[in-house]
Amino acid sequence: MTPFEVGLIMTGILLVLVMIGVRVAFAAALTGLVGLIAIFSLRMGFEKGFFVALKMAGTIPHSKSVTYSLSVLPTFILIGFLAFYAGFTKQLFEASKRWLGWMPGGMAVGTVFATAGFAAVSGASVATAAVFARVAIPEMLAAGYSKRLAASVVAAGGTLASLIPPSAILVIYAILVEQSVGKLLIAGFLPGVFSALIYVAIIVGISAWRGDAPPIRGYTFKQRMESIPGTLPIVAVVGIIFSSFFFGLATPTEAGSLGAFVVLIVAIAKGMRFKQLGQALHETAKLTVMIFTLIWGVLVYVRFLGFAGLPDAFRDFIVSLEFSPWMVMVLILCAYAVLGMFMDAIGMLILTLPVVYPAVMALNGGEGVSAADSAFGMSGEACAIWFGILVVKMAELCLITPPIGLNCFVVSGVRPDIPVQEVFRGCVPFFIADILTIGGLLAFPSIITLLPSLMQ
Repeated sequence: MTPFEVGLIMTGILLVLVMIGVRVAFAAALTGLVGLIAIFSLRMGFEKGFFVALKMAGTIPHSKSVTYSLSVLPTFILIGFLAFYAGFTKQLFEASKRWLGWMPGGMAVGTVFATAGFAAVSGASVATAAVFARVAIPEMLAAGYSKRLAASVVAAGGTLASLIPPSAILVIYAILVEQSVGKLLIAGFLPGVFSALIYVAIIVGISAWRGDAPPIRGYTFKQRMESIPGTLPIVAVVGIIFSSFFFGLATPTEAGSLGAFVVLIVAIAKGMRFKQLGQALHETAKLTVMIFTLIWGVLVYVRFLGFAGLPDAFRDFIVSLEFSPWMVMVLILCAYAVLGMFMDAIGMLILTLPVVYPAVMALNGGEGVSAADSAFGMSGEACAIWFGILVVKMAELCLITPPIGLNCFVVSGVRPDIPVQEVFRGCVPFFIADILTIGGLLAFPSIITLLPSLMQ
């Protein structure tokens, strides 16, 4: 048996384990360890190969996770939980409602912009959906909105956290493919806004047609202005993070730490209790440990893939296809759409990128290719950023599609009176909106690459 055959067998076993419900971190670590043992046993015998593989698997988590880049994750996560426990979400939603409620489906439109605003300090899609299921759905129902529309708007709006910086999943992508964290985060801003605007267009069109989302009127200009101060802490944090990345004033970790400090000071000034602070720190620690455990487990599997030669084989296979590079890219994205129906976004990216990313880069012409010589009309670095935004958007699209559709289950869990089937049905227009967004990002890559190309 060759190492390549071992790689295929263990990859198949990994997929089976994930499908039957084994956590991705443990399934990947187990298959990676067994795979390493098998490969080294073929080379040097079982006894020696077993201990070599065991030592390698034991050192990988520490050697790969003690990097400065990973320290940005807990700071971004902390910002989101501090903002939630400090009550910033309610103020953000209130301001959006007062300024945008006059439109057809205005409160739903306001919810989209409020989720986008919270995404700019949260970076977690599921957390955003859970927060606004508590804040926005009761008010939309009280205003006469249908349960289906109210729940689906929150579930779809939560996905914006995948693109709008700071995004935890974009940080993970940047680390896995060894690209600039700052450029990846900045690259997600315009696509996030683009996606939000398409959501708004869908909501306004549906509301005007069905008439099940009446506009909210009666707010005076003074009342609207009074809602603005409550949003300033979030605006300040977004400004700090964005300007730090764009102008090179600070590293992502420094920007995240400063943002968390600003949110903490404002929260304390607004009367945040020690109990709430403890809850925010506890939730931050739990989510951080979960993400790091996932990274540790998958890194063992990734090392095994390298010894098995699967990434190189898949890259050569993709390049040898007789389809156009654009067709191959569309097929890759479609494969992510299917895979994302059965796996969570972070786990899916961590498992697939070690194989898919080299193939995409080879398809474009290589890591160091110039825009003039490339297949997609962009340099190697720009292609890495462009593909990152596309694949993250595909991963988050699966948060509102059955059978997994985690955001839909979260919204239904927070609101047991709304069956998850209703949430899925309501998300159909937003699924179409996401397809339009992805099509736009494929047709106009500059939406993604413009801001990173201007960074200092």
